[in-house]
Amino acid sequence: MSDELSSGKGHRDENFPVASLLIARRHRPPVMAFYAVARMADDIADHAETSPEDKLARLAAIQASLEGQDDEIAPAAHLREVMRARGVSGQHILDLLEAFRRDARKTRYADWGELMDYCRYSAAPVGRFVLDVHGEGRATWPASDALCAALQVINHLQDCGEDYRRLDRVYVPLDSLSQAGVEVSALGAASASAALREVISALAGRTLGLLETARTLAGQVRDVRLSLEIGVIHRLAVSLATRLKRRDPLSEKVHHRPVEALGAASVGAAEALIARFGGSAKPQTGAIGTQ
Repeated sequence: MSDELSSGKGHRDENFPVASLLIARRHRPPVMAFYAVARMADDIADHAETSPEDKLARLAAIQASLEGQDDEIAPAAHLREVMRARGVSGQHILDLLEAFRRDARKTRYADWGELMDYCRYSAAPVGRFVLDVHGEGRATWPASDALCAALQVINHLQDCGEDYRRLDRVYVPLDSLSQAGVEVSALGAASASAALREVISALAGRTLGLLETARTLAGQVRDVRLSLEIGVIHRLAVSLATRLKRRDPLSEKVHHRPVEALGAASVGAAEALIARFGGSAKPQTGAIGTQ
């Protein structure tokens, strides 16, 4: 498959760390192989000038190589072999492809529950794959699902204006906009109205609820280095969600400056160590949609 739809983005351009140096060296290659396929599929789904039918056909070609029908899509064929060698389920990447198929067809989400169902496919499989690579048990999945859903919603809120203007895609639940008397077109404005700011703030608050569910994850995993990575990601997410409660993502970039990210990461790593060695962490139960 040609790379003419590539955005040029790499793992260092992402909002949160991808297989950072905190992760043990032996675990980084499979995570990066997973990321390469996810990045390719994401670029296809987000390409503004490609038809839904073409997007779906390209995603089907990726799936064919993942399932061993052919080796046409080299990153997918490579990931297939990596998963086979590591004994990791291929269901995670197939679930992720379902999210990209939805992105190709769907531009609106009715309510929070529908958005969380999307996150079940767009976000949860990433965390589950990383946990599987590290040999962690399924008891960690509920907290991981909540963390990954929170990261996804943060990205949606940060990019809500761009997503609407460039792709006519709206992840902000329609019922939240309707209850506040806000039209979808308000997402195309140069700055958010007071009512839209309240909607975004409320969604950021629900995201902080997801992050509270995810708080125990760093203490649940057995791998110390993965625990530190999770702690860093969790703290960065809490910081960004808190900012989104009071800032306007239409008129400013709600991101960390490098020094801010470093500070938050340091706090997150320390919190992870405390969770592991200074307290108890019980597995969470329940679905991400309950927050």
